[in-house]
Formats: sequence, structure tokens, C-alpha cells
Amino acid sequence: MRYPILAADFDGTLAHDGIVAPATVQALERWRDGGRKLVLVTGRELDGLSRIFDHVHLFARVVAENGGVLHCPSTKDETILGPTPPEAFTRALLERRVHPLAIGRVIVATVRPHETTLLHVIRDLGLEMQVIFNKDSVMALPSGVNKATGLSAALAELGLSADQAAGVGDAENDHAFLRLCGYSAAVANALPAVKAEANVVLKGSDGAGVSELIESLLKHD
Repeated sequence: MRYPILAADFDGTLAHDGIVAPATVQALERWRDGGRKLVLVTGRELDGLSRIFDHVHLFARVVAENGGVLHCPSTKDETILGPTPPEAFTRALLERRVHPLAIGRVIVATVRPHETTLLHVIRDLGLEMQVIFNKDSVMALPSGVNKATGLSAALAELGLSADQAAGVGDAENDHAFLRLCGYSAAVANALPAVKAEANVVLKGSDGAGVSELIESLLKHD
């Protein structure tokens, strides 16, 4: 098989409003039961993901925090792929009343329009950090940490190369890992810029699009 691995974003791709439809779960099971592997590539923190998604066990690896954390569901092993957010950075954001504010092992996340405050604090403190968008979400991460670096780490553990991976996503922060994959797909609700770069634009939105991609690859690959 040409693509033994499927790398999928979570919000806006597998899930709609944080919920993965049963039909999508069944498609993921068909992919895994066919001897192929799944990698989840998400901006969410692992704890929050586990609370809303009961099927993390279907995935060989989970790239969380937008490339900051690598998790193996079968062994519960975790690898931190970047430095902890500087205390001065998070303290400054709290002082400036940035809300909501989620502080992970590597990521610091909030929503628009707080990207201006993030950038100002990064500049004022002289930090080597980047601001990444995911539609209305805004994330601050160490420079060089993104979904592509996280997926590369996952593929290395699985003994697979990027050209063996099919990827599917919907938003700005998915560009990096979709470009890495040998084959890329955009769900119907993806941003125009993501659709423009993908090898295929799916007819279905969210999980329906992922199911469509899985069925196509299982049939033709």
C-alpha cells in the first residue's frame, strides 16, 4: 500500500464542535482494522482531548499542543517536544487579562483578538516564540515547533516516512503537516488557502470528509 498512515487534524476535521460522529469513528476503525495506522495531529492539550473523545486508543500516536507533545495511547508514554512556556510570558498575559488562557506543557493558547497582546509580550520580553492561528484560536509556541515537526517525530517512532502518509485538515495551523505528507486532503469546510494547497478537496465537511477520504484510499490505494 502506498499510504499506510493517515494523519488527521481534530477540530473542524474529525470533529464538529468537539464531537466526532459515530460514522467517522467507524471509518477510523475500518482504516485501522485494514492494517493501517492513524496519527491524530491537534492543537488541543491531551487532558482536554481525552475528556471529549473516547476513541484516542484508535491512534498509534497523538501529536498534541500543535506539535509540542507526542503521546502513545497504547503505552501512555509522552514525549515533550519543546520547552515549557516562560513564566514571565504567562504572568504578563495574566496581568494583561488575556482570557481565556490555556497553558500547556509547551503551548499557550487563547482566542482572537488577543494575538496582538501575545505578539507585544513576545517582543517586549525578547522571546523566541511564534504565534500560530487556527481560525478563531491563537497559539503561542516556541519557534520551530509546529504540527509538521510533531508529525515527523511520530513517523520516526513508527518507522515510516512522510511520503507514506496521507494528511487531512482544515485550518491555518494544518498547512505545515499537510505539506509534509505525501498526499494531502482538505475537508469541504476548510479555509480557501488550505483547499488551494491540498491534493484533493473533499465533498464532505468535518468527519464526513474524513470518512470520504478513508473510503477512497481503502478502495484505490
